[in-house]
Amino acid sequence: MEIVLIAAIGKNNELGKDNQLIWHIPEDLAFFKKMTMGKTIVMGRKTFESLPKLLPGRRHVVLSRNYNQFPNEVTLYRSLKELLEQEKEDFVVIGGEQIYRLFLEYATKMYLTEIEAKELDADAYFPRFKESDWKRRILSEYEEPIPYKHVEYVKKR
Repeated sequence: MEIVLIAAIGKNNELGKDNQLIWHIPEDLAFFKKMTMGKTIVMGRKTFESLPKLLPGRRHVVLSRNYNQFPNEVTLYRSLKELLEQEKEDFVVIGGEQIYRLFLEYATKMYLTEIEAKELDADAYFPRFKESDWKRRILSEYEEPIPYKHVEYVKKR
């Protein structure tokens, strides 16, 4: 089973502020859509609540200890162990910070949008990882609206 993490991060691994993305880059949102379309996406409760609606063309899985109500279309797991035992297909982890931390050791691949900027007021961060454990490949580079790269990391065997 392949477990993929996808995130847009700043120079200090910033992810978000007040449960929202920091940077809104249309081309990066299109990249996210392309990389998640037709797949199972796994997220925490706060990330789910930050979505404007269910994302079309994707199966939604939420990992949360809270007993919130979720739409019938959402699969809910109460623990990482339960999720890893039940999910047999590949999936893409889309956030937030705590969920990335839980899945980092299980991930086989990451797609990181590395943004050449800092956000000093961020309150959520992507976990630090040992780059020497991963093979890094730049997929694309952009200068507008802010310099950034789409980078694929594949865990070394």
